[in-house]
Amino acid sequence: MSIARFWRETPRRYNLGGSKCTMCGTVYFPPRAVCPTCAHHRESIGKMEPFQLSGDGEVFSYTTVHEPAEGFEMQVPYVLALVRTVEGPVLTGQVVDLAPEDVRIGLKVRATFRKLREEGKAGVIHYGYKFAPAEDLPNRPPGRPRGAVGAPAGSESDRAAA
Repeated sequence: MSIARFWRETPRRYNLGGSKCTMCGTVYFPPRAVCPTCAHHRESIGKMEPFQLSGDGEVFSYTTVHEPAEGFEMQVPYVLALVRTVEGPVLTGQVVDLAPEDVRIGLKVRATFRKLREEGKAGVIHYGYKFAPAEDLPNRPPGRPRGAVGAPAGSESDRAAA
């Protein structure tokens, strides 16, 4: 992804900013200008309002990645999950602060602000959301607190994931 595009998408990546149709109440992430759920799509034009997702949800499906994409070699194995948020949208994200074998369908998670990757030799760092367990679990590594959207960057878990 280009740096310019990444910066344009920063508000929704950092804050889980979506949109909500004022006609039918459906929530979308990323935000939409038109509601595809409404029977007459054109009627929803101008009736979509900004909506802040809480970041709370549960694992709907997941996979453990053993052959990583470029830039993620130091993180394998890692879990990539589909998370159904309490507001409805399904988001894709990495599950952190938990051993891969402890992830399960139905696990309650919360979005947390983390380092995603570094780009190129210049070392441009991209941040965004990942998902951490929302409950205290016995297998959580020591010193790895539950995350929350907006948690400070540069934490110990960010450095460990890099």
